[in-house]
Amino acid sequence: MVIRRWLAVVLVAVSTTSGCGSPTARDQAGVWPATSTLAAEAAASGAAAAEQDAVVRFYTGRSGPAWIAADGSMTPAGREMTAALRAAATEGLAPADYLPRGDIDGPARDGRATTARRDVAISLGALRYMHDLHLGRVDPRTIGLRLTAWDEPHDFVHLLAGAVADGDVSAMLDRLSPPFPIYRGLVGALRRYRELAGAPPAPPAPRRTIEIGDALPGATDLRARLAAFGDLTASGAMPVDTYDAATADAVAHFQRRHGIQADGRLGPRTIAALQVSPADRAVQIVLALERLRWLPDLGGRRTVAVNIPMFQLAAWEAGRLGEPPAFTMGVIVGRAAATETPVFVETMDHLIFRPYWNVPPSILDGEVLPAVRKDPGYLARERMEIVDGQGDGASVVPETPAALEALAHGSLRVRQRPGRANALGLVKFVFPNRESVYMHGTPATELFARDRRDFSHGCIRVADPPRLAEWALQGVPGWTGARVAEAMAGADNTRVDLAEPIDVVLFYLTAAIDPATGDVVFAEDIYGRDAVLARALEAPRQPPGE
Repeated sequence: MVIRRWLAVVLVAVSTTSGCGSPTARDQAGVWPATSTLAAEAAASGAAAAEQDAVVRFYTGRSGPAWIAADGSMTPAGREMTAALRAAATEGLAPADYLPRGDIDGPARDGRATTARRDVAISLGALRYMHDLHLGRVDPRTIGLRLTAWDEPHDFVHLLAGAVADGDVSAMLDRLSPPFPIYRGLVGALRRYRELAGAPPAPPAPRRTIEIGDALPGATDLRARLAAFGDLTASGAMPVDTYDAATADAVAHFQRRHGIQADGRLGPRTIAALQVSPADRAVQIVLALERLRWLPDLGGRRTVAVNIPMFQLAAWEAGRLGEPPAFTMGVIVGRAAATETPVFVETMDHLIFRPYWNVPPSILDGEVLPAVRKDPGYLARERMEIVDGQGDGASVVPETPAALEALAHGSLRVRQRPGRANALGLVKFVFPNRESVYMHGTPATELFARDRRDFSHGCIRVADPPRLAEWALQGVPGWTGARVAEAMAGADNTRVDLAEPIDVVLFYLTAAIDPATGDVVFAEDIYGRDAVLARALEAPRQPPGE
């Protein structure tokens, strides 16, 4: 594999005016070691070849240590950096990956911690931490995801040298963490859920759904647990063993935060969510923080993001990813274990009003052709037609036995004509990608009332197509809300190119922050991806390498 760009970028050597090169701060021999010796120290700490190269580049031009003062104590920058490395757990990372204590504070492998060894260990840990904080500890491609963040050039050596020279280590690390409000909110939520280890237990599952006025043994523990989670804020005396209105309101708030219909009733699904331990919720938050680190550097363009397991779309104006979204809406995503919606980042460049639905081969073979063979009137009833050629200008072919045979062999295809009954609704949002996934409307709007919405063949159905279309077409002359409504109600199949491309991010978080309320929210792991990532994070850290 190709060495990561962050280690391959050529850097002009950065020199420093540190006074740390005095004999008392130098190594045992009285002189600061050559870079080859420093590389050997990094190798002794387990550094891969590319990491050794990074250490050499960091120290090139230096006459002394970067982090340790003349008397052997830490410099201000050293204290700042080691404190950040020791606090890596607050960001959902493992301090042991970055700061082996024997190399920093006490006797090392040969019974003494030399200045050079200590300084190199801090530099190596800093470079590793900077990489993981910004790009993630796990390469998403190793667990089957198509994200390009790892292909962006990042010269962490240059950033680290500049932070030491300028004395702004903490500010530099802050700039490297993901810029999204959801990230900082989840860091706070991680701290709170780790502190909830002793929260009162959830009640056992009742034999039937509990409603207001019903007896509920263990109601006191339930209220205490809801209060610990922040869902119950009511005060005053409450019935000891009765499910009262204040408790039902707290349960409804808890349900909203966990993707459950917020009816305030205490049923099996709500009890199951209540029984998930705070430690397990903290793991979900750690996984979400890692996934947010995978996202590429965004913010220069308008952005649409779809959180797949939470069935939600959010849109941001250009340069405002650090603020609440301009709007959100519900979505329907791909069916679990069958036609899952992929994770990727692409670019939306045009819309199509009153689109044709080009039936994918898998649906043609698995659903349409079997239906046609049983019912010759199927295609006409579903407003479908057989066509020859690609694109919307393909010619229509009469439905004959020969045409059906050609369909079965893939030389012809089927599409559904535009209209309100079309599977794509009245507008299609196109961001070309190899998975042939796009966003679109739907005639089955009743499905948006459900709390779990994985019903599609992989594409994303949006709850409010006119709102998204009007927003996407900002800057295109003449495309007002009224014009959008007219195009959706018209007779023509119409393509409209965007004035500026829009970044489209399809991602997967089972823990997030509600942009409207600031509440931490959780979702069911509909595709079973949390366990895969958790195992990858538990494995020994692999250096970004070859």
